[in-house]
Amino acid sequence: MSYPSWPSDLPRPERSSYQLQPQDARRKRGFESGPPGYRRRFSAVAQMVTMSVILTAHQRSLFDAFYTDACAQGASLFWMPDPTRHGWPLLATDGTPLLGPGGAPLLTSARWLCAWGDAPPIETLQGIEFRKQFGVVVMP
Repeated sequence: MSYPSWPSDLPRPERSSYQLQPQDARRKRGFESGPPGYRRRFSAVAQMVTMSVILTAHQRSLFDAFYTDACAQGASLFWMPDPTRHGWPLLATDGTPLLGPGGAPLLTSARWLCAWGDAPPIETLQGIEFRKQFGVVVMP
């Protein structure tokens, strides 16, 4: 089965709103006294990510169409570029960018298979632009 891909015309998420939290894969063991104990509940751990994007009116319509049509109101999985790695330059051990043929920097390519979070995206106005806040679950 193929999944829809995040529209390339949408901007990167805002750095200030990005939050990642791994899913808790532990099961707490109940003791009547003493410190709590934990054991592993499962090994495939998803990551919960919250973020927001600032959109123009055109980008807002792209986002809405992607969520509503391509992702069936948030019911479908989708591919999304990893905002923390995708498109960043590859670096040598001394920190200098690695260059490809013609002197162009080599860029990383990373993507996530995501499910939409529990709540639908929230839209707020920011001047003449729109902020969409949403959560995704990055599949293990």
